[in-house]
Amino acid sequence: MAERISFYEHIASNKRKTYFLIAIVIGFIIFLGYVIGLLFLTPVIGVILAVIVGILFTLFAYYTGDNLVLTSVGAREATKQEFPHLWHTVEGLSIAAGIPMPKIYVVDDPNPNAFATGRDPKHAAVTVTTSLMEIMNRQELEGVIAHELSHIRNYDIRYMMLTTVLIGLVVLLADFMVRAMFFSGGNRDREGSLNLVLIGVALVFAILSPIFAQLIVFAVSRKREYLADASGAMITRYPPGLAGALKKLKDHKVNPKTKLNNKAVEHLYISNPFKNAKSWLSTHPDINDRIKKLEAM
Repeated sequence: MAERISFYEHIASNKRKTYFLIAIVIGFIIFLGYVIGLLFLTPVIGVILAVIVGILFTLFAYYTGDNLVLTSVGAREATKQEFPHLWHTVEGLSIAAGIPMPKIYVVDDPNPNAFATGRDPKHAAVTVTTSLMEIMNRQELEGVIAHELSHIRNYDIRYMMLTTVLIGLVVLLADFMVRAMFFSGGNRDREGSLNLVLIGVALVFAILSPIFAQLIVFAVSRKREYLADASGAMITRYPPGLAGALKKLKDHKVNPKTKLNNKAVEHLYISNPFKNAKSWLSTHPDINDRIKKLEAM
């Protein structure tokens, strides 16, 4: 019962954080609209336009963000005929996890990895690389898939997917603000001191926005990976399977010819593709610590 309560609490927490994330981004867009309104139109019109843009972009990210992520890594949908073992593994573990079977995608890549994306368990996808299927045995592959299905069941995917898409918006809008101010010169009827103050604010905001975006990535707590490891092991009832998979991921030498070199989506993967998990800037917990926790189950 305690385990079930903790899962429900985690799901509720993910939903709250999703709404909070959306509110932050919409607030950022409103601020941008206010500044541009002061320079070119009026603050009211600027804010109204910003709200419209913010709502449209958020809806776009919510309903199409998973497709953008899949496209960015060159994923293709896996058929039952081409990958029967993968298909049956996902199907069986989905039943065990008590969720609808997600769509399955494959990335032709020399580096083993996997991730899940989507907005909820009914609209989700699991993606693995071809090299992951080549190096994993049956129990290890089951451990990896169960880990990703746990992200789906716990609603981690919604938060992580929106994070990926909205981070790009933060950087894009900050760049647009600076370019618009410098190249258009703003509203010439405004006092020069106001323009200087606004340009100064825009510059500071543009400099801080990449840091802000990175902090959003770090907001995807490392505890999500620990919880997905634990709940994935519960689904398979065999913790050594996922532990063995993580060992192989840790020991695999990174091939530079990879499609997984997109920093914007690195926090989605089961293991950090850049092999810097010990860094305090990493989006993943130390893989050795994850292995120890699984071996102790």
